[in-house]
Amino acid sequence: MNNKEKIVAELNGFCENIEKWFRGKENQETLYNKILSGFSQDFRMVNGDGNTVSFHMFSDWLPTVYGKFPTRSVALGNIDVQYSDRHGIATYTEIQITGDINNQRKASAVFLLEEDKALWLHLIEEWI
Repeated sequence: MNNKEKIVAELNGFCENIEKWFRGKENQETLYNKILSGFSQDFRMVNGDGNTVSFHMFSDWLPTVYGKFPTRSVALGNIDVQYSDRHGIATYTEIQITGDINNQRKASAVFLLEEDKALWLHLIEEWI
């Protein structure tokens, strides 16, 4: 897998897994570990509300939303990836639909590239 494929695989895998998480569709512990395995311990994000979230805050938040949105769908679009030997940057649009509510955000993410996968390092989201 080349570096671009690693980043796209992580983006798509996270999208699929977070949808399963919101819906409560898989074993919670297994899915929790699968989701967090894609993140650097140094991960930081700025969410759509402008709040900074650390890896530990994110990992503490996840259990509070497991199975809370059984009809939520999560999709990505407009993915663009640039990369070097050790890191990559992806921009994309994320769409979350829950019933009649359609939330969209533009995002930019920095990934660390390992031999077999990409790890989330930084994420900035902006509501559309």
